[in-house]
Amino acid sequence: MRKAILERFILVLLAALCIHSVIFYIASSNMILDTSSRDMRYTIKAIDSILDYDGDLMSQMQHLEAFTDMDSSRITLIRTDGTVITDSDADAEYLDNHLGREEIRKAVEEGEGYARRYSSTLKKTMLYVACRSDHADMVLRLAVPYSGISEYLPMLFPAALVSFLAALICSLVTTRRFVSSVTRPMRDISGKMLQVKGDYTELHFDRYQYPEINVIAETITNMSQNVKEYLSQIEKEKQIRQEFFSNASHELKTPITSIQGYAELLESGLIQDESMKMDFARRIKKEAVNMTGLINDILMISKLEAKDAEVVMTDVRISVLLEEIMDSLRPQAASSQVFLHADCQPLCIRANVQQMKELLTNLLSNAVKYNHPGGQVWINIREQGGSMVIRVRDNGMGIPEESLDRIFERFYRVDKGRSRKQGGTGLGLSIVKHIVNFYQGTIHVTSRLEQGTEFVVTIPMDRDGI
Repeated sequence: MRKAILERFILVLLAALCIHSVIFYIASSNMILDTSSRDMRYTIKAIDSILDYDGDLMSQMQHLEAFTDMDSSRITLIRTDGTVITDSDADAEYLDNHLGREEIRKAVEEGEGYARRYSSTLKKTMLYVACRSDHADMVLRLAVPYSGISEYLPMLFPAALVSFLAALICSLVTTRRFVSSVTRPMRDISGKMLQVKGDYTELHFDRYQYPEINVIAETITNMSQNVKEYLSQIEKEKQIRQEFFSNASHELKTPITSIQGYAELLESGLIQDESMKMDFARRIKKEAVNMTGLINDILMISKLEAKDAEVVMTDVRISVLLEEIMDSLRPQAASSQVFLHADCQPLCIRANVQQMKELLTNLLSNAVKYNHPGGQVWINIREQGGSMVIRVRDNGMGIPEESLDRIFERFYRVDKGRSRKQGGTGLGLSIVKHIVNFYQGTIHVTSRLEQGTEFVVTIPMDRDGI
């Protein structure tokens, strides 16, 4: 790790120095360019102030050689239409129109301009600076050889090399110390983790120099706590499963005991009355139906909990399915004197039809069961924000506040006597919750005693991983 950090640090350092050199080169070049162009503008303004534009310009240009050092520079006088009047290094008659030159165009339009390019006349790279005259309708252009920062590099290279070596040596020494300050706490953390013998809560770390290492230590501490909570959750789920099997056994034992009792009475021959025999037979059938319903509910929950269970998906027309469910529930609602109201958009969702049927049936049947004679049940299904939203509302008995957090538990009944009387298994809302979770949806319930209950189920229309 130490070697890897050192190698990467050196690479980063070299990259930073290279980037710095490029930036320095560009900045220095621009600074030299700006400084040179500014000095040349001052020279042009000075020339412009002493020129007599009504006199012999050629003769005046000759007298300016000493002033402008014509051996290394070039001055050109140009009309605003681009025509060259005179040039210190070439015959103006043989020079092209200069209006297309960048510096001339900018000088005519903006008052001054500059450009850098290779001169075919002087056979070298030149810096051209042009300014519009303050005394005549002309442009003065001064050109000087321009090598930029390259001429200063021989002077800067030794100092740059010494600075680079000094920075490299200092960085290596500093890096070695830094690496040690990082690896030492990591070894400490690793050692304490290796000492753990099952109890992750034993992990405690000192405060280290670097916040990042403290973050790692805190993360490991939190992870150990999460492991403990996870193990606790596993234990809780184990307990829930044990309670589930215990409750399931009890719920199955009741109808089996009833069936066995009625069957033994019939088998003994003590019952001679035919009407009583028919009554016993109906009771046996009823208990068998209840037991079948309970088993089917248990199987439904088991399938929903089995993530790898194969579930057949089809396009389910919710409005058609709801109409079928309403038809099947109307006799129950009529016997309880409860009125059903449905409002459903013509939705189609990719789902398992049996699961959707169980979801809607359990919500509606509960609203009917726990209602008063003359009560109302409303179901509204809409598409909202890419999701199917199901609202089931009643004005019945309501659910006590202390029971709202438990109604989705298996075999939990708010009114145990009423549930058993009406054939409830205590698994209906648990199945609803499992189905909603299976489709990555949400379910919310609000209720007030003797005023009614409302369930709101939201199921995404477009889902991944189902």
